[in-house]
Amino acid sequence: MSENVTIINPIEVPAGREADALAIWDRYAAYFSKQPGYVRTKLHRSMDPNAKFHYVNIAEWTSMEAFVAALHNEEIKSVGEGFPSDMPHFPAPYEVIRS
Repeated sequence: MSENVTIINPIEVPAGREADALAIWDRYAAYFSKQPGYVRTKLHRSMDPNAKFHYVNIAEWTSMEAFVAALHNEEIKSVGEGFPSDMPHFPAPYEVIRS
């Protein structure tokens, strides 16, 4: 049995834009939670005000294929419409190499 796939997405959020970032995260979380293969997601906030990444999202999927299918679903275009360019984010799959 294979392990779930972990997607880690660090997000830069300009000062004063936290509420916007959370609203965007809520939209994406609502979309992804309905997709086949979705397991769970948790959004983390840095406790360091000087951190480069203010938020880090960690999501689990049953497979990389399920995650990619969710990214290519036509519905995601409307979810991400108007995504602000001043909130760069860097989602990528990660694997555990030490435990």
